[in-house]
Amino acid sequence: MKHYVGLDVSVKETAICIVEETGTVCREVKVPSHPEDLARVLKDPAWRLERVGLEAGPLSQWLFEGLAKAGLPMICIETRHTKAFLKAQVNKTDRNDARGIAQMMRVNLFRPVHVKTLTSQKRRALLTARKLLKDKAIAIENDIRGLLRNFGLKVGKVGAVKFEERIRELTEGMPDLVEIVEPLLDARRKLRQNYAALHRKLLAIVRDDEVCRQLMSIPGVGPVVSLAYTATIDIPARFRNSKAVGPILGLTPALHESGESRRVGGISLCGDGMMRTLLYEAAQTLLTRVTKWSWLKAWAMDVAKRRGQQKAIVALARRLAVIMHRIWSDGTQFRWTRTEIMPVAG
Repeated sequence: MKHYVGLDVSVKETAICIVEETGTVCREVKVPSHPEDLARVLKDPAWRLERVGLEAGPLSQWLFEGLAKAGLPMICIETRHTKAFLKAQVNKTDRNDARGIAQMMRVNLFRPVHVKTLTSQKRRALLTARKLLKDKAIAIENDIRGLLRNFGLKVGKVGAVKFEERIRELTEGMPDLVEIVEPLLDARRKLRQNYAALHRKLLAIVRDDEVCRQLMSIPGVGPVVSLAYTATIDIPARFRNSKAVGPILGLTPALHESGESRRVGGISLCGDGMMRTLLYEAAQTLLTRVTKWSWLKAWAMDVAKRRGQQKAIVALARRLAVIMHRIWSDGTQFRWTRTEIMPVAG
């Protein structure tokens, strides 16, 4: 008889529920959230495991990799579908959630989520840490501006390089303010230095990565966007075609249809928010700052004339995602004109 397992993962403990083909619960237990502890329970010869499901979350990649290496049939399932399924339960407990996930595995009612490779996870961690340091430095700068504004001192428009010099200029002759602002400037300086170190590491990775260099042949796509794209997509072959990338990144309109009512809303905003933001910024750069003409910019300008600039940028971001996937899959470079002929081997 086949068995199905649901794992409800929390930071300290994971609730395990094992059910058989008929839906009867065979075993329920809580163990520490560690692959070895989970494998010790699931590798029992009494179980003929068909599917083991866990919801995508902070620990899911680590647990998935550890349990998959132990030879278990692991499946990571999509969070929104899981919540919708478990919402039907009256009482929400770890035990009930594990039961619900086990039943999802049994009746095959789930949407699997791709678990990224270790290389993509490390690249994603680098991008996240870099963005965090930058955001914290900007937050401190804004706080300093707000503090000085209370005393009638306006920083004005100044770049990141000359920011500290401008603050010292404004607080000259005001020792009380200097004592308050100096620790903030010191914290900002360290954040900027660490941010620069991570950015140099990012550039070094992109410099040695052939795929990233290919993606950067597209106007508007720089090192950060190319590295984030490879870390997000991970394996291009997992998409049936390049057009499927747009919905995964939440760049296609959401549709609500019921009876005679049919309403097309804004973009769905599903998937990776960081990647979606970077693609939007790349599209904005291509449309407003890149001077060299290309068929892609001409297409976006035509959309802007008919639908407005904001919709054109979103449409261009979606098309950039599709083009990047196609270039990655084909191993080619960006074609600036539609009539450009690529060299043929032989």
